Amino acid sequence: MRAHLGDQLVIESRATGATRRDGEIVGLHHEDGTPPYDVRWSDTDEVTLVFPGPDAHLHHIEHGQPETTPGSARPDTGETAAVPAAAPPRGSPNPGDIGRRVAAERDRRRLSREETARRARMSPEYLAYLEDRPADPTTATLIRLADALGTTVAALRGGGIDLPPGQGHALLHPRLRDLSPRECRTLLSTHGVGRIAVSGSDGRPAVVPVNYEIVDDEIVFRTAPGSAPASAVGKEVAFEVDHVDEALSQGWSVLAVGPARVVTEPDAVRGLTRRAHTEPWAGGAREMWVSVRPASITGRRITPADQ
Repeated sequence: MRAHLGDQLVIESRATGATRRDGEIVGLHHEDGTPPYDVRWSDTDEVTLVFPGPDAHLHHIEHGQPETTPGSARPDTGETAAVPAAAPPRGSPNPGDIGRRVAAERDRRRLSREETARRARMSPEYLAYLEDRPADPTTATLIRLADALGTTVAALRGGGIDLPPGQGHALLHPRLRDLSPRECRTLLSTHGVGRIAVSGSDGRPAVVPVNYEIVDDEIVFRTAPGSAPASAVGKEVAFEVDHVDEALSQGWSVLAVGPARVVTEPDAVRGLTRRAHTEPWAGGAREMWVSVRPASITGRRITPADQ
């Protein structure tokens, strides 16, 4: 018998076929999925350690199919024989919020699905199911995923989405160090969300988040004429991007300073639009491309002193 987190353990009478009890497997004690299991029983919601006997069999809940097939019971003990898990149902992916956060965190840490599943002691097929479709994994499953990804259950559930970062405890022995220009460019590279500091039309300062790309060492973003980010054109501006790891109380920030210009060449505009990774999150008609060429770039990182 080999189980995955989230499978259903069913105990029924071998003589009559009547179900006596069922529960969800919320904990594995062996990486290969063999017993014993931590089971949350449907009738009491309690979690107990279970060594399945000959009257127990598994249902892989993501497939709705039992682990055993007719004739798969062993004549001498009646214990069920393992059948490899099938792939999750196929179709157009429609991930839920938890699945999106798991996939995004896994991508950010550059972990493959297979490696993440191994760390979380679940099958890659089940992890694919969680990432690709709306799902409501148990707390035990989320604990294992959070541990595998170096984050928290609250973060995977989106519990802190409306809270500013940095509310956790500071490191006991933090180390603040300056980043080299090369390190800064690496952290700034590709695309994401950053903040541009500008002076508005009324002369007052403003800091606005924008979706940005890096193209030929320039920071580019889309906006609308007359908007706050558009007021950067023709001025020297500051652009900042950062990341804070709440779970580990560490993070980094990069600041680029340089002149901003509007991109007007038709071929360049078409190229930027074609290569853009995402649409502006703010929505609406935002077809004005602004480019910032950094004249200086600096950054800092906070880590434990022993790293």
